[in-house]
Amino acid sequence: MNLKIPILGSAFAVLCFSQPVSAQEAPKYDYVEAFKPFFYTQAGTPTRSASGQPGYAYWQNSASYNLNVSLNEAKDEITGTAEITYTNNSTDKLGFLWLQLDQNLFAKDSRGNAVVPMSGSRNGPHGEEFDGGYKIKSVKLDGKEVKYTVTDTRMQIDLPAGLKAQGGVAKIKIEYSFLSPKYGSDRMGIEGTKNGKIYTMAQWYPRMCVYDDVLGWNTMPYLGASEFYLEYGDITANITVPANHYVVASGELLNPKEVYSKEENSRWEQAKNSDRTVMIRPESEIGKNQPTGSTKTWKFKITQARDFAWASSPAFILDAAKINLPEGRKSMAISAYPAESAGQEAWGRSTEYTKAAIEHYSAKWYPYTYPAATNVAGNEGGMEYPGIVFCHMNSKGSELWGVTDHEFGHNWFPMIVGSNERLFAWMDEGFNTFINELSTQAFNKGEYYEKKNIAQTGAFLMNDNFEPIMVGPDNMKENSIGILAYYKPGLGLEILRESILGPEKFDKAFRTYIDRWAFKHPTPWDFFHTMENVSGEELNWFWRGWFINKWKIDQGVKDVKYINGDFKNGAQITVENIGQLPMPTTLQVKFRDGTEKIVELPIEVWKRNKEWTFKLDSSKEIEQVKLDPNSQVPDVNSQNNLWTSAQAKPMEKINIKDFTGVYGSKELPLKITFTEKDSKLYAQATGQQAFPLEYTGSNTFTFEMAQISMTFSQDKKIITFNQGGKEFKFTKE
Repeated sequence: MNLKIPILGSAFAVLCFSQPVSAQEAPKYDYVEAFKPFFYTQAGTPTRSASGQPGYAYWQNSASYNLNVSLNEAKDEITGTAEITYTNNSTDKLGFLWLQLDQNLFAKDSRGNAVVPMSGSRNGPHGEEFDGGYKIKSVKLDGKEVKYTVTDTRMQIDLPAGLKAQGGVAKIKIEYSFLSPKYGSDRMGIEGTKNGKIYTMAQWYPRMCVYDDVLGWNTMPYLGASEFYLEYGDITANITVPANHYVVASGELLNPKEVYSKEENSRWEQAKNSDRTVMIRPESEIGKNQPTGSTKTWKFKITQARDFAWASSPAFILDAAKINLPEGRKSMAISAYPAESAGQEAWGRSTEYTKAAIEHYSAKWYPYTYPAATNVAGNEGGMEYPGIVFCHMNSKGSELWGVTDHEFGHNWFPMIVGSNERLFAWMDEGFNTFINELSTQAFNKGEYYEKKNIAQTGAFLMNDNFEPIMVGPDNMKENSIGILAYYKPGLGLEILRESILGPEKFDKAFRTYIDRWAFKHPTPWDFFHTMENVSGEELNWFWRGWFINKWKIDQGVKDVKYINGDFKNGAQITVENIGQLPMPTTLQVKFRDGTEKIVELPIEVWKRNKEWTFKLDSSKEIEQVKLDPNSQVPDVNSQNNLWTSAQAKPMEKINIKDFTGVYGSKELPLKITFTEKDSKLYAQATGQQAFPLEYTGSNTFTFEMAQISMTFSQDKKIITFNQGGKEFKFTKE
């Protein structure tokens, strides 16, 4: 689904993003908490390996459908039968079955309608008054009437004899009807045009709930915000519509010669071999060559799919082109839109966009699996189904590219990788948002690509008012969904790819995740395990901070000093991790002569430190030190990310050799030996290891770890040793 986040593109947002966090002060960094073990609370099981792949005993139930449906245009009514073949591959005997009746969202007394606030919502029928919801005429099991109970958007069917484990099959037949909403929770609906209505039909037949090894039956009600969790199977659909309608749907059209004219069929054959868009039904032919008869039946089939959607209208312009897939396979890019949406600035490029998106994702991640990819212009902002998507008829230019690319990206998440959208919207919307960024960069040499300044988004994304990403969409404010299901998890994957793992390791792990869980049901832990096992990196700190919690990123340049006060000896740079979420640290050092140097500190620096000091080998004066020079990390406070030479504290130059020697004390039975190593002064007490000292000016050196300071007299013959407020005098021997 497509959710616009207009604030992200506004000047106001950029201003907000760039401001430091003040009122919502984050807890200080705790490296033990960030990296503590036992992030994974469950060991591997026979169904799910600890490596992130399906276990040796992984099972998954299946649901195949034979659907027959008729559209009554005068009443906006759908009447149909759903014949379901449900196979229980689990190790459990099932005493009942659960099905989803999503159209019941539009019943007046539905739970979904009850949670729509007075201020309104994109979910539900937008205040439309009509007799919504399923009218169930009959439910049969193996040809016999069976007891069933409808609760809001769920139906429970009692099984007289139970359904045996590991292969038991139930055959269900349901007769039903419903009135279509004009605006169906931004997922389906009816749009009027000058040449007739456009029907975009989704959630239009009873569908099996998922029974899995994680929760058993997944029966969360459909409230409109959260999407779907579905079983895979083969689906055939016979769709009867008024004779002047044209139908597009998930899967392959089985009877083109019965529903298209001879000329239209000829154009289809031409499109199958064309990399350029071929017009199948141009605007000039709308309303002409009207067929005889009152209705026409369109027949479709799709295999290994979790859902089926379709659209029907007398107003459709149709065009198509060939999609080139890996290993020489082909598919078809198809667009269906009204005359109001035509033109090269708008839907005239829809098929080009569709073809480019499918080819990119197929080559980079996993081959597209359906015989066609159809883009339909309707009244939805954007909604996805296997092999078909609905995008708004008024979209054009970069907006049409963006929504087309996003909705077809969903054919990878969740159509191929079948995660639970009801609970984990970020596993489809966020993953898809991430791959959209790469596809937009690749499309037509970056025609619509605009590089984000990730650094500016920190204060906004990590605002305390947002819920954590792992909260389900029904459990977060509706205004948060665009950020927490789409933008923040998508950005998290971009950070993981660009700033933590690197593109090569990330892409290999991400492709492995898709391949392992294609047409299966992964959980977040399966994803986390896979990314760690394939990349070879410990990432629990990132999952814990970015996805599970709302931890903030805040790193800063604390200090820059020349060693012994002379830039020719190099510099000592101190960075600190202030926010709860650590990150690998990149610094750019610019010198007065115009040259620069990049320093990268691995995440391991922060496993036992809150700040880190390192030596920069250089003989040049430093102009500035900047964290995250490429703006790849969303730091909540950019003001501490830059050190300039104007901040340098004056410090006299010293000669370390002047401070070397052996010093003794009448008060303490020990001696301290001072030696030089790598332009640094080291102290070693009797019987102890040597430790480095930090020069702070005025002949004073410190060792902060032990809270020690030592001040040499001007002639270097006496030391005042201070620890914990106690002073001792040492004299040079």
